[in-house]
Amino acid sequence: MAYIRIAPMEELDASVRKQLEAVRKTMGGVGEIAQVLSLRADIYNMTSGMVRTLLINQTELPYHIKESIAILVSKENSCTMCVGEHERMAKLLGMTEEQINQVLEGIDRMEIPDNERTLLQFCLKSGGKENYKVTQGDVDAVRNAGYTDSQILEAVAIVGYFNYINTISNALGAGK
Repeated sequence: MAYIRIAPMEELDASVRKQLEAVRKTMGGVGEIAQVLSLRADIYNMTSGMVRTLLINQTELPYHIKESIAILVSKENSCTMCVGEHERMAKLLGMTEEQINQVLEGIDRMEIPDNERTLLQFCLKSGGKENYKVTQGDVDAVRNAGYTDSQILEAVAIVGYFNYINTISNALGAGK
């Protein structure tokens, strides 16, 4: 149970309530992180926009890479709720149980092309506490692995989103 108050549906902003009702209808329930965020319509809507832009919409990176980033960063941040949610999402998006288990075991255990490994290693370095140590050489290595600057930006934006949402989840006890 979250460390902060979860507002009942009737107290929520009408636009947020409508979105949560749609989620409940589509997914069969509303996760606790969405309930925590719903306390503030502005923060809920901003976060929902990030999710749509980075994770739901078809973008330059394929879904299996986006979900691998989600799981790897969330695991690194010890956000068990987010890891579990993105295991479920990865299955819905076509990743096999074996692929998901490999992600959970870490990049070195994943049976993926070398260019994906390079990107995922870069993502973990970018998302860590020592991301200030990322160099031009690190970016060049990802570019040399075949990724465009736009794809590199997208990958780092996904990393940043998961550092953000993992912090909210962990610090406010969502799913505890």
